[in-house]
Amino acid sequence: MLFVPGPSGKDLCDRHLGSTRRDILRVGASGLFGMSLGAMLQMQAASAADGNRLGAPGWGRAKSIILVYLQGGPSHLDLWDPKDDAPEKVRSAFNSIPTKVPGIRVVETLPKLAEITDKFTFIRSMSYTPNGLFNHTAAIYQMMTGYTTDKVSPSGQLEPPSPKDFPNFGSNIIRLQPPNVPMLPFVMLPRPLQESNVVGKGGTAGFLGKAFDPYTLYPEGDDMDMDKMSRIKVDDLQLRPEVFALRLQRRARLRDALNDAMPVLDESVSSYNLNEYYDRALSLVVSGRAREAFDLSQEKPALRDRYGRNTFGQSCLLARRLVEAGTRVVEVIWPKVANSDNHSWDHHVDLTNRMRDKSAPMLDQGLYGLLSDMDERGLLEETLVVAVGEFGRSPQKGVSTSGNGNSADGRDHWPYCYTALIAGAGIRRGHLHGQSDKTGSAPVDDPVHPGQLLATIYHSFGIAPDTIVYNHLNQPRELVKAEAVTALFG
Repeated sequence: MLFVPGPSGKDLCDRHLGSTRRDILRVGASGLFGMSLGAMLQMQAASAADGNRLGAPGWGRAKSIILVYLQGGPSHLDLWDPKDDAPEKVRSAFNSIPTKVPGIRVVETLPKLAEITDKFTFIRSMSYTPNGLFNHTAAIYQMMTGYTTDKVSPSGQLEPPSPKDFPNFGSNIIRLQPPNVPMLPFVMLPRPLQESNVVGKGGTAGFLGKAFDPYTLYPEGDDMDMDKMSRIKVDDLQLRPEVFALRLQRRARLRDALNDAMPVLDESVSSYNLNEYYDRALSLVVSGRAREAFDLSQEKPALRDRYGRNTFGQSCLLARRLVEAGTRVVEVIWPKVANSDNHSWDHHVDLTNRMRDKSAPMLDQGLYGLLSDMDERGLLEETLVVAVGEFGRSPQKGVSTSGNGNSADGRDHWPYCYTALIAGAGIRRGHLHGQSDKTGSAPVDDPVHPGQLLATIYHSFGIAPDTIVYNHLNQPRELVKAEAVTALFG
C-alpha cells in the first residue's frame, strides 16, 4: 500500500505528534511503485505549501475563541436582520433602528449592540438545506462538529453522545494547538447542549477520546436561576487542605522513578502519556491559575453590571476571564434548553413578549459587555468571538416548517437563512457579509454554510480545514469538508 507520511501521526495515542515508526517503514515499500523517498518528501513539502497558501488573509490570527452558542435558534428577523418593508405576516412587531455604522440597521431589541456595530461583522447569509436537520439536536451536532449523522429520528433528535461521535471543533483545536500555559484548554459553560432528554450531543471530543473533552462548568440551579454564576464550584481544581504543593510534587518525582523502571514501554509514547499530561494537570492545580480565573468577585461591580447580572451575562464575563488567563476555547451555551419556553430562543409561541422582555435584553447586554470589554483590553486582536445558533426562524409567522405547532405570534425553524455575528482576530469591523432577500427567506449572495463557518474558525487558528483526523475505526476524516470564508477578514 502506498502511504505518504505526514503530520497526522495516526498510530499514536496522540495523533498530532507526527509520523510514526510504522509510517517510516512504509516508505521503504514506496520503491515498488517507482517513487523515491526524496519524491515522497517533495510531495509532502508541496502539500504543506498548499496549506500555507490558505493563510492569507486571517491565517493564524486567533490564539483563542469564545463561541456564544444561541441554542434554540434565534429569529434573525426580530434581532439583526430587520425587514421594515416586508408584509405584516413577515415583518417583526418591533421597529428597526440605526446603528453606529451608516447603512447597518438592527431591530430595536438590540439598542446596546447598535452602539458597537463598528467592532464586528454580521453574516446575514448563513444557510443550509437540511438533511433531517429541522430540529435542534441534529442541527446543533452539525454546527459543532461540521458533520451530519446517519442516525436521525423522524423528530430530528439524535441518540445520546457516543465515543464514536465526531469531535466538537474545540476538541480538535486543543488537540492540534494545546495551550502553552498551565490553564484549562477548553471550557464549556453554563449548561450543556440539550434538546429534550438528549444532553451533550456535539459537545464532546467523541472519537478523539476523553482527554480532549471540555471542562464543563454547570453551576447548580435550574435555567431560571439567574444568580447561579455566583455559586461557582471548582473543587476539582483546588488542593485539599491536607495536600500541599510540595507533597504533590514529591509524588510526581516518585512517578518519574517508576517510569524509569519501565524500559519495556516505548519511550516516546510513555513519556507523552504519563509525563506531559500529568505535568500539565500538576501545573494547573499547583498554580491556581484556573481557580483565580473562575473568581468573578475579582471584577468591579460596575463591570459586572455592564455584562448583565444574569446567567448569560456573567457567563460572558467569565469567558473573557478564562481567555485572558490562557484558555484556548470557551463555549458559552445559551442558558436554556433548546426546545423550551421563557427566555429560550425556540419562539414557537408568544414571540413578541418573550423577545422583548426576556431573551433579547439578556443577549443585547451580554454581547455588548463582552465585545466592548474585550476591545478595550486589546483581547479582540487575537481572540475570535462568534455568536450563532443552529438555525433561524421562519419568515412567515404562524406556519409550520418542522411539524411543530406555532401561534400567530410564533415562528418555526428555518435553516435556509439566518444571521451570525463574528468579531476579532482580523475579522472586518463594521461590515455586512452577505444579504438576505426581502423576506429573510434566503440569501441573495454569499451564502455561508455552518461548515464554512467552522472552516473559517480553523483557518483563523492556522489549522487547515482539510487536516486529517482518524476516527474510532482508524479511518481518515477531514476536520470539516468546507473552505474558509476569507472575505470575512480585513
